[in-house]
Amino acid sequence: MSQVYIPAGYHALLSNYDTQKAIATIKRLFADTLAATLQLHRVSAPLFLDAATGLNDDLNGYERKVTFDLLDTGAEAQVVQSLAKWKRQALKDYGFRTGKGLYTDMNAIRRDEELDNLHSVYVDQWDWEKVIRVEDRNMDYLRQTVRAIVAAVCATEMNLHAVFPQLSALPLHTPEVTFISTQELEDLYPDLTPKERENAFVREHGTTFLSQIGRKLNSGKPHDGRAPDYDDWDLNGDILFWNDTLGISYELSSMGIRVSPESLARQLKEAGCEERRALPFHRALLAGELPYTIGGGIGQSRLCMLILGSAHIGEVQVSIWDEETKRRCESAGITLL
Repeated sequence: MSQVYIPAGYHALLSNYDTQKAIATIKRLFADTLAATLQLHRVSAPLFLDAATGLNDDLNGYERKVTFDLLDTGAEAQVVQSLAKWKRQALKDYGFRTGKGLYTDMNAIRRDEELDNLHSVYVDQWDWEKVIRVEDRNMDYLRQTVRAIVAAVCATEMNLHAVFPQLSALPLHTPEVTFISTQELEDLYPDLTPKERENAFVREHGTTFLSQIGRKLNSGKPHDGRAPDYDDWDLNGDILFWNDTLGISYELSSMGIRVSPESLARQLKEAGCEERRALPFHRALLAGELPYTIGGGIGQSRLCMLILGSAHIGEVQVSIWDEETKRRCESAGITLL
């Protein structure tokens, strides 16, 4: 059963009709701004992938993929969980040059998601990926890209406040980013859980990039899970905003500089997943046949929630919810689409 939190005195700032207009405006403005800022071109994305390619993402490694068999071929198809690996292959196949990249509308089904105000079985995000030089595989380049994404978010937010004056009741988010690593965060708050650490830090510092997610910390546990075969665990992270409506640290984007052949081999061994070396994508990457890239996912419904001050993701997307969640939201005057 999902866990839903109703903020005291909460009410949506826009009518259902204006909410739909605002969602369309946010998605159009942000996609255009992001593409212009990072030099990205829109491409079409797959809804499902052949399981044998190894292109589907494993996320934290325990999620069950939605699968089905194809009548004509007998192949096993998997609904995508995200497109981190597919995008890197597409950049090569489509002939993208260094400094150019792609973005796409990614729609996924995550059947094992624990449902709450922020999490849904249905996932919609902008997946983006860009070809970089090997010398760009460093923290400075990563931070530069993070600042560009945050600037696009804040520009979109300011435009929405101008179009819908009702939103002026919400504080604007700062485009200034504080950077901190997961180990530094653990050192600051050794007695707190990872989520409690994020809340404590982002409440004080505002917009934050939390880097180096995936590897075990000094405590012996990773801050959070990350698949070993797309992000380089030394050069990745999450973009976090403070969500004033819910009073929490709010992850908008998971991103990073992607693995090199060397870091892929190291991370597969560290994660106990060396059998993946035999998959087509992994063979090509280990052989140096794929470009060096940076990329990530940016939640579309997450961005709409943040800018509109929504309390529940069901206010900005259509999904399936348990009866208790629907009852509580209806009692609180929250409309689930």
